[in-house]
Amino acid sequence: MAAREADPGNFPRVMAYWQAVPEDHGAIPLNRRRYAAALARQPEGAALWSTPYWSAAFISWVFRAAGIDAAEFPPSATHAFYLDGLIATARRFPAEAPFIPHAPDERAPAPGDLLCFDRGPSPLRHWTERLAEAGRARAMHCDIVVETPPGEVRAVGGNVLDAVTMTIYPAGPDGRLLAAPPGRRPLLLLMESRLGWLPPWSGP
Repeated sequence: MAAREADPGNFPRVMAYWQAVPEDHGAIPLNRRRYAAALARQPEGAALWSTPYWSAAFISWVFRAAGIDAAEFPPSATHAFYLDGLIATARRFPAEAPFIPHAPDERAPAPGDLLCFDRGPSPLRHWTERLAEAGRARAMHCDIVVETPPGEVRAVGGNVLDAVTMTIYPAGPDGRLLAAPPGRRPLLLLMESRLGWLPPWSGP
């Protein structure tokens, strides 16, 4: 079983995720207090790292830990905002951009790609609809593809069931994603990673 966020032993790990983003939405001071409460076995400690949500901070930390700089992946505590940056770069410089957006069924995912869905009450129908609202907050979630065995796409994300968790997405014989099964939100966007295939991106 994955280690849970409320386990005080995981405090330094989730702290590192938050330190990878430029804005922490008050997460670090709030959860320092909760951590102290957890060590003292006080009720507030049960909420350790429960808010703010840290899934986007986790994704940002993964790329930072891999040595990817902010020009190639703009770290953010909000999935929608780092996606805005990646999409804007891809639209302006499609030949050089480190990530290229696709509809989920346009290509077979590969390790390093991002699979993203909309968690909002009125989800977008296609990723291009995001262009009209870029820069505005929207509840989203992304996982990083780590393996693509036959019939599956395995991806890892943070703050899933209060832990770093692997999700298995069904894929067809050609490796492309199949429709979301009942009870699972449909994917909105596949961000193709070209990191390592092109010279490091430093912007215009």
